[in-house]
This record gives sequence, C-alpha cells and structure tokens, in this order.
Amino acid sequence: MRATTATTATATASDSATASDTATAADGTSAVTVIGYGPAAHRLVQRLRHHGHRGPVTVFGAEPQPAYQRAQLTSVLDGTLPAGALTLAPLPAGVEVRTGTRITAVDPRRRLVRAEDGTEHPYGILVLATGSRPVLPQLAGAGRHAPGLRVPHTLRGARPVTKGPVVVVGGGLRGTETAYALGRAGHDVTLVHPGAHPMHRLLDGRAGALVTAALREAGAVAETGRRVVAVEPGKALLDDGRLLAAGTLLLCTGTAPDTALARTARLAVRHGIVVDDRLRTSDPYIYALGDCARPVGRHHGTLESAWDEADALARTLCGADGSPVAARYVVRPRLPALAVLGPPDALHAPGDRDEHVVLSDPARGRYGRLVLREGRVRAGVLVGLDRAVATVGRLYTEDRPLPPDRLALLLGTDKEYTGGSALPDTAVVCHCNNVTRKDLRQAWRQGAHDLPAIAAATRATTGCGTCADAVRRICGTAAAS
Repeated sequence: MRATTATTATATASDSATASDTATAADGTSAVTVIGYGPAAHRLVQRLRHHGHRGPVTVFGAEPQPAYQRAQLTSVLDGTLPAGALTLAPLPAGVEVRTGTRITAVDPRRRLVRAEDGTEHPYGILVLATGSRPVLPQLAGAGRHAPGLRVPHTLRGARPVTKGPVVVVGGGLRGTETAYALGRAGHDVTLVHPGAHPMHRLLDGRAGALVTAALREAGAVAETGRRVVAVEPGKALLDDGRLLAAGTLLLCTGTAPDTALARTARLAVRHGIVVDDRLRTSDPYIYALGDCARPVGRHHGTLESAWDEADALARTLCGADGSPVAARYVVRPRLPALAVLGPPDALHAPGDRDEHVVLSDPARGRYGRLVLREGRVRAGVLVGLDRAVATVGRLYTEDRPLPPDRLALLLGTDKEYTGGSALPDTAVVCHCNNVTRKDLRQAWRQGAHDLPAIAAATRATTGCGTCADAVRRICGTAAAS
C-alpha cells in the first residue's frame, strides 16, 4: 500500500530500496527519462554518455527552445547577447529531446509520466530536474496582462528592454544583477528592495553599501527598505506613497523549488524534493537534482553544486560510486569583483574559535572580510578585490591554508599566490564548462588572442560569465610570456 504522507513515504521508500532495486537503477542500461531541460538536466545527460550509459535517454522540456544558460538572462535583457547565444551545446547523438512538452503527472506504480496532451510515456529510471518557480508578490493591479510587467525567470520573460524607465522589484542576487546590467546599458533603473541593502541575506552592511554605490555608478538607484504595493499603467506605487515611473516592471522576488510533479507522485517533499546522498527520492526509481531537490546535509543552490550533482548521478546510473562531493558554497554575482564564499550563516554568525580578517577601503570601493578556522577560509565576502576573488576563491574551494600575510593576499601583492603563474594547469577557471588554465593557454597558443576567440574555442565565459576577468588575466600572462 502506498504511503499517503511525506514522512511515511520517506520511511517506506527507504525500506523498499533493496539491493535489487539499486542494481536495476545502476546498471548503465536502464531507460532514463529526464523531466526538465535546464542546465542541470543538460549536464546530466552529457555526463551519462561520458560515463558510458548505454540505454535510451529521453528528455522532456516544457519550454519550446533547447536548454540554455539561465544565469545569463540579464545579458538578453540588457541587449548584450541575442537569446540564441545562451543555447547550450547539442546533446550527444541518440538522446531524444522533446521540447515544448509539459509533463503534468507521474505515476510511480505504473512507472510512466503523463504529458499535458494526455499521452503517457513509460520510464525505467526517472530524473526530476524541474528547477525552480518564481515566487511572486501580491500587487494590486498586477494581473497577468498588466502593461510592462514581466518575470525574467525564463527567456520568454527576458526579452530585451527597449525604452522607458525600469523598476526592478526585489534586490536579491538576480534582481541586483538585473538592475546593474540595465543601468550599465543606459536605462533609467530603480531597484526596490525591502532589506537594508541589496542582497542583504548574502552580504554584510559594508559590502552592501559598496554594492549600492556600484549600482549608483552604473545608473541604477536602490530604494532600500521599501516595497512596491501596487502597479498602474506606467507606474509603481511604493509603500510610502510615492509613485515611480515604470515603463517596464521586472519582478525578481525570489524562487522556490518546483515540486509540483513530485507531489503528484507522492514523493517526500520538504522545501524541495527530499533526496538521499545518491540523489534518490523516496521512490527507488526516481531521482532529483538541481534547484528542485533538497539534499540532506549539503549546501545547495549554486551552479557548481548542480554540476557536481549531475556528474554524481550520472556515475550512479552507470553503476559507479555516485555520492556527490560536498561542493563548496560559492556565489559569484555578475557584478565586478564580487564573491561570497561559504554559507551566509557562517559569515553572519562566526564561531568563537574563528579568526577574522577585514580590509575596508570604501573610498576605492574595496572590502574584504574573511572568517578563518585553522588558517582556512570558512566564509567570506569580497568586493572590488579582483585578484583576491580569484585567489582566495581557489584556496577556499580547494580547502587550502592561507599564507601568513593575509593583507597582501587580499590586496593582490603576494606574488606567490596572486601572480599569473600561481594557478596550476589543472585549476578549473570556468566552472560552468569545466575549462582549465591549461585549456586556456592551449587555445591562446592556437591563435585565440581575445575573449570572443577564447570563448569560441573553449566555451569559457559562456556560462555565468563571472570568470571573464580571470580569463583575461591568464591570456595577459600568456601574451607576456
């Protein structure tokens, strides 16, 4: 008898995941069906073939276009890139991809999925990669067809902004990136955020003040401590009674795991689809990864963690050890020289045994704060310290001790650590596309002497784009040598 509650489902599925279940799921020949065609799903299918999966693979995507890099939607909004430039590389031959097909239900008993048009599709192993859904505020006048109102969560909502004043609602990561990009593109932008400063859940006050200044310099005004409560044609009403001109109103008010399909299958769901250390749900034939999943005991929600999960799950489905490595939490917003290392709670509530390193230079737009334990970075925030972003970020992800002169490291004057040759050839520079320093130097030797040529040769910078400065430095070092 099937369980009827999330808690019971967890226990029942865990008990039913026998050795034969695991063998069936991990022999490398099972028919794999993937629901969702975002970056995590795309990466999973690539890694399945890489690890030797021999069975059929089918991917269902609700959107009409192939998988694309969602982290670069701001580049479409501001007109920097055409929508087609975000398209990810084609999947390996033999993979069946069905775009424009929305799956509405999962039947675990019969092991099939049902599409919106009523057709049913059987599966051997099912992977849910449904991503996240936008969380939208209740705004008076903000109906589905309100003029100028958009949710830039997908390509459909991220078409280029053409003219008129722009109001961005929500100053989290995506909202701040969006306001900055549109300001740089010459738009009149106002960012409305209820927190004390942009990205207040990630940044402390001093870092937030510098980000606010960077927004202002780019042409975007931050209205912090305020909310939009209603919209009118061409206007947005703030909670203090002021009206803002808003030819375009962009809602960047956060996301939540998309668990709708998991609920139709009565899988365990708690703020995301509950998965074990092998990304298996409460049904032994169903897995989940990416933004829709809730791994136990690991930090989650970054592109790097999704990449790690995709590779781990591919290994599992090919019969190898597939426990994901505990990916380090790194956020690299698409603002100049800004990085957040470690989970926010470690920065805002450090332990008694932690060492604190702080560099504050607001006149030059520079700030660094590190929380160290036994000489290693436990958490940190870096603003305006471009060399430190690359170097300290690498020391953090590799769990290596910092040099004794912490100040020289932050300022980029410790040549042993921040010089162009400090990175080993095996160091991954572009995490989105797994491009190493060696790959970049080889592309340079073969004639790729500027950023577009490097991107074409290696795909570096074509993911989230935050590695561009590091790629330029490595190319500069190669040119000098």
